[in-house]
Formats: sequence, C-alpha cells, structure tokens
Amino acid sequence: MNPVGKPGKTGSLLAVEVALARLLAMAEASPIRERERLPLAQVQGRVLADDLVSTLDLPPWPNSAMDGYALRMADWTGESLVVSQKIFAGQAPEPLKRGTCARIFTGAPVPAGADCVEMQENAEVQADERVRFTETMASGQNIRPQGQESTVGELILPAGTRLGPIEQGLAASLGCAELDVIRKVRVAVLSTGDELIEPGQALGPGQIYNSNRVLLCSWLQRLGCEVIDAGILPDDLATTRARLGELKGVDLILSTGGVSVGEADFLGIALREEGELTLWKLAIKPGKPLTFGHFRGVPVIGLPGNPASTLVTFALLARPYLLRRQGVKEVEPLKFQVPAGFAWPKAGNRREYLRGRLENGRAIIYKNQSSGVLRSAAWADGLVEVLEDRTLIEGDCVSFIPLSEVLS
Repeated sequence: MNPVGKPGKTGSLLAVEVALARLLAMAEASPIRERERLPLAQVQGRVLADDLVSTLDLPPWPNSAMDGYALRMADWTGESLVVSQKIFAGQAPEPLKRGTCARIFTGAPVPAGADCVEMQENAEVQADERVRFTETMASGQNIRPQGQESTVGELILPAGTRLGPIEQGLAASLGCAELDVIRKVRVAVLSTGDELIEPGQALGPGQIYNSNRVLLCSWLQRLGCEVIDAGILPDDLATTRARLGELKGVDLILSTGGVSVGEADFLGIALREEGELTLWKLAIKPGKPLTFGHFRGVPVIGLPGNPASTLVTFALLARPYLLRRQGVKEVEPLKFQVPAGFAWPKAGNRREYLRGRLENGRAIIYKNQSSGVLRSAAWADGLVEVLEDRTLIEGDCVSFIPLSEVLS
C-alpha cells in the first residue's frame, strides 16, 4: 500500500493550502462588523455576533431523569414506603416527608430532602399503596443536578458560530427570544462570455446555457448571503469596466470565466488595469485559473468558467473566504480517510478533487472527470482528494470531503 502523500512541488502554481491561507488572511483584514438583531426563529444559517453566555443554571434545579419515585436513601431500610406526594413536571414540590417517597415524573423538580430517584420499573405498588423497591439503589441516581448542562456566566456559544437548529434550540433553552447576528454578506454574481445565454432562450450557434449563475446564486442563498444577480458580461473590455463600476455597496464580486490569459478574458484585464491581482494560478484541478483581486477597492474572486471547476473552487476556497468575512473560525470542511475503490496510475503536479461517492466503504469516482461535466457532481456525494505527485492503487487511503459539508 502506498503511503499517504504529502503536498508536492507545484512550480509557479500556488499550493492550495497557501492560497486558502492568503484568502482567509485577507478575509480577516476586512471583516463584516455590522450586525442586526433578529427573532430567534429567523437566525437559521446566520453568524452569531456576540458570545452567548448563560444567564441561568441549566437545569435550574435538580430534576428527575425518569418516571419513578424520589426518596431519601437514609430512610430506606428495605421496607416499603408510603407515597406522600405526586410531582409532575412544571410543579413546585413540597419538601419530602421523612420516611416517605414521592411519585415523580421525568423532568419534575426533585423535592428537597430526596437524594435518589428509582425508576418505576424497579418499584412495586402494593395493595396498601405503599411502594416496595426491588433493586439496590444509590444516592444521586437518576437525578439531573442543578447546572448539569450550564451554569450562570458560562460561555455557551462563541461569537462567530453559525447558527443552526441545535444552536437555536440551545439559545431558546436559555430564554433568548432574539440574537445579534452579523449582517448578510452582499455578493454580486456575474458570468462572462458571449457564448452564454440564460435558460429558456433559444440556443444560437456556439452558445451554451449559463449553469454557473444558477448554481452560485442558489449556493450563496443557502450560505445566508444577500445575492445581487449581475447577469452576463459580454466579451468587451469597456462594458466589463462599466458594469464592474456599477456594483456599489457589495462585499464581494464573484465571477465565473474571463480570468484566464486568453484574448477574450476581459475581467482579468480589467483587474490588472484598475485594481490588483493578489492570487493567480493555483495548483488545483479542476480550477487552476482561480483569481483573487480588487476592482476599485472591491474584493473580486474570479472562478473558472467550467462548471465542475466552479463547483470545486467555490466549495474549497470562496466559501471559506465568505464565512471568515463574517467571523466564522471553523471554515474548512470535514474530510476523512477512506480506501480508494479505484486506481490512479499517473501522478500530477496539481491537487486533484475528483467527483466521487462512497460504496461499501470505498471511494469510487465518476467515469468522466472533465471540468465541463457538472453531471459528475450530481452523481457524486463528495470530493475525493488526490495529492500532488501521488499515484494510487485500489485500497490506498484517500481523503473524502462530503458535499453536504460544503453546500450550506
């Protein structure tokens, strides 16, 4: 079995790790600080602006983890006990009378003086309504202590946390009806190329439908961004400059196509002439011509135009950048090692991300890995990472990134 490879030499191309580190550093240099206060039900997918600190103990009092009987262990000598009260969740119990037990239900407060709850399955109600316990018991059993989950002043969620259903539920358990969140990132999305037309129109000679705009706009909305659809740029430098200049008040211009070195790549020309290029040419496949720069001070990420290239570079580079702009700390997707269910006999000088899926615990890949084949991603459920200068035989370990990790 071949060992797991290390990043290889990339020549003049920028290594993926280096490119990501630079993108994240630039995101941190221009954080989005504006915030808004929203009802708890509306914060799904948003980023927490301030630390969430507990203002109460959870639970606020000892409560029963079972339906059963609360008793004081010192009162139990093996004899049956009288039931002195019944306690439902939401009730305030009386202190437990000496020599008795209390019928109690899950979540109900444990009465003062009780130090044990025995589950009802280990209790027998006798004819005289006294209760006999059939198993050995211990002090503290089946009681959730006060502050078991959190105590007053404890950090519950740090600022920069992306809020989902679990985090919303946790905030609700602390009594929060509203939360301060970072405002949405404003992203202008544009495509470039005379060959592109929108779905629903008739195809002309040499034309193709623009899939990237729909892909990115939908993806950005799932990320909680405010999307400005800037349409399709024609292959014209003056129009490109003018349209870019019209995009006021956005946090990022996100383009597809037009950032390579071809004669018709006018977006790249505009960035060089009226801005700056910070990143250019990555050691990644698909996606080599990804560009990061600024146009008149506005950050621009230029993604490659081929659909699979757009998908891979947005998932692994643009998405982390957008999240870090909002203060999210953990922005890289989970990846884990799995055996390869394929061979890779020819090593490349770029990091490759193959569209694949798991079958019987092994990663298999789509038969056509062309950067123009978006269908490969629809078939796949993840990206299989093959490092630079690496060959594989079946059974070698590869890193697998689930698409579910990057699509939201």
